[in-house]
Amino acid sequence: MCDYCRRESPVGEQGACRLCLEQARMLQEPGRALDLAEANAHGQQLYFANMHFQRRRTRRLEPGPRKRPPKPRKTPGGWGRPGPAPSTLTVSPWFQTVLIDMPPDAEVLRRRALAEDSELTRYCAAIVREHAERFGWSKRQRNDVIRSLRLLQTLRDTPAAKIRASDVLQLPRYDGNIVSTIDVLAAADLLIDDRPRPIETYFTNKTSDLPPVMRQQLEVWLTIMIDGATTAPRQRARDPLTVRVHVRAIAPAITAWAEAGHQSLAEITAAQVRAALPENGSQRALMERGLRSLFKNLKARKLIFANPMRGMKGTALNPTVPLPMDTALVRQELNSANPAVALAVALVAFHALTAKEVSELLLTDTVDGKLRLNGRSIPLAQPVRDRLARWLDHRSRTWPNSRNPHLLIHQKSAPRLLAASRRYPWKQCAIRPQALREDRILAEVHATGGDARRISDLFGLGIESTNRYLDTLEHADLAAAREDVPGTSPPG
Repeated sequence: MCDYCRRESPVGEQGACRLCLEQARMLQEPGRALDLAEANAHGQQLYFANMHFQRRRTRRLEPGPRKRPPKPRKTPGGWGRPGPAPSTLTVSPWFQTVLIDMPPDAEVLRRRALAEDSELTRYCAAIVREHAERFGWSKRQRNDVIRSLRLLQTLRDTPAAKIRASDVLQLPRYDGNIVSTIDVLAAADLLIDDRPRPIETYFTNKTSDLPPVMRQQLEVWLTIMIDGATTAPRQRARDPLTVRVHVRAIAPAITAWAEAGHQSLAEITAAQVRAALPENGSQRALMERGLRSLFKNLKARKLIFANPMRGMKGTALNPTVPLPMDTALVRQELNSANPAVALAVALVAFHALTAKEVSELLLTDTVDGKLRLNGRSIPLAQPVRDRLARWLDHRSRTWPNSRNPHLLIHQKSAPRLLAASRRYPWKQCAIRPQALREDRILAEVHATGGDARRISDLFGLGIESTNRYLDTLEHADLAAAREDVPGTSPPG
């Protein structure tokens, strides 16, 4: 049976009969594969046996008349040359709103961008040259930024107004540059940064299908969590990572209530909250904390009638036991061919730095074999010094003109002053920095016999975190594991 016309007829390897194949070949576009489903969706053209039709062929384009190059335009700098950069730039505070948003013609946009020569682009061209010299931009990167500025000036509806960052984010569809262009516009004081924060984008993805009233209530809570509140109940701004954890924890319950037909969080009762909570575990504790924060702030703003979480006892998080790592895996990453990975692993393995501290280290923090960190002077171990020298050699060869003051940089951060992400270079490594740091602290605890003051001062831990590691001294499995490992220091 044919898979497309469902007739009882011999079929080939494609699961189609001869009629369906000929129909697809008749409608086949030059350079494209056969689309059997689309070609046979609206009927078929019959033909007599052994009298195949002549397929359409694409004619070759005849050479057209040779066009003369366009004449150069008269500009303030002369014929076909950009004028000098203005010393001052007057920016209009008004914006021309768009009535009908239509995508521009790519060819027309390209031609206009090549001929664009306004005061704004000439003013920014001087800043582009200054950034290129200061940060060691390549010629290609500098030209990409200049071209992106011309595209923005051509695309804008208000030529004399400041440029929104959301407009810059549309440049990749025209092969434009984003990050460096935003840096130049910010240096020229011509940028309106209206980009949504990552947590706002994450929140929108989680709440886009909720009822309008429920979504507005959640937006009020999100604003308080991110920016804090100066009215009762006053609250400090939370870290975006903490907000993300709360949003992810309460999302299943909120979605279930919306699917049940609830339009507002004011309709939720304590019984419904208990029914939505997981039975036990860390997910229950995290959801309780998120819902308690949500309903507390909504009740204080009089957006709900009663707090369904009031009087409900919280679930304590199950404490985890720090575990030692595989020494062979640590040694493998210490000897990684990637110098950035080898240095990052060495800093955590020998000195128990956090991923944030590693990413924010400056070149000036390492002097004469010592690391200056949070007011402390830490003598670097010899394996760390060797890997530090190897990384500095690699950095000077790869990015000789980089002015980035941070120790660890990559291809995107080298031409800027920003620190690399906390996930760099751990994405290229088989070890998590937190697990490696715990292994280092655990080894120190067992080596010192549980000196709480020393552990707290050496690693900057609080009382609860220090006790978490001290409790492992009486753990039989960890004690046996340490006895089997010769030495407590990480391998060099």
